[in-house]
Amino acid sequence: MNKKILTLSLLLAVLPSVSMGASVYKWTDENGVTHFGDRQPTGAQSEKVNVRSGSASPASANRPSPTERVNALEEREQEAAEQRRESAAEEARQKQRAANCSTAQANLDVMARNARIRIEENGEQRYLTQEEIAEKRVQFEEIVAENCGPEKG
Repeated sequence: MNKKILTLSLLLAVLPSVSMGASVYKWTDENGVTHFGDRQPTGAQSEKVNVRSGSASPASANRPSPTERVNALEEREQEAAEQRRESAAEEARQKQRAANCSTAQANLDVMARNARIRIEENGEQRYLTQEEIAEKRVQFEEIVAENCGPEKG
């Protein structure tokens, strides 16, 4: 009997301190009704209430709800993915620009070394005339100027 009374009295002594350690949240719904609960609501801004003094904790009032944190995280991930897509597109554009530059320079080099240039047209081979060579040279020089130098804004 003494053990039961001792256990019961210890339990009663500890119980109030355990219940005081619990968190209580206060929030107002879309209809203006104030609610209290032991769990922070999802999708609503809430305040943590100090049960002993009855005042709201200012730190918890500024804390975003779990839904707001998830939405912010998803937004940051979308922005990062967009940044990766933009940088990949820019990298591909730079690679294409470098390839255009080297091809045009190689073609100009071939034109400078050879007096006669042969091309294939409709399955037949023919030589370019001096006027056609001059036109091609101008085209390749424009490509070199556009792709090999610094980019113009």
